[in-house]
Amino acid sequence: MLLSLEAFKQQKFDQLAARIMANPEAYLDFDSVADFYQATWLDEFPQGTTWSATGLDDGAEQFYAMIEYKDHYLYISCLHSVTVKLGRRHHYNKNN
Repeated sequence: MLLSLEAFKQQKFDQLAARIMANPEAYLDFDSVADFYQATWLDEFPQGTTWSATGLDDGAEQFYAMIEYKDHYLYISCLHSVTVKLGRRHHYNKNN
């Protein structure tokens, strides 16, 4: 049986994203964007994962974050309620 390192990393990303979606309160309690960047659970994502966040600073109550690995992403929006979505970018062949 051949194992793909990239498939393993993608599975790891998707599993952690599913845990966050199932229990966002355990992961998404921030007072500032700096708190997000210092969250230890970000290090659980596979190497090559990128993330960015905005909001919360200067008295704002909204928070947005995007965590991406390859073509999969986890979008987090904290407004009046928390929304967490796992998605996949679709690639279109421009030659067709």
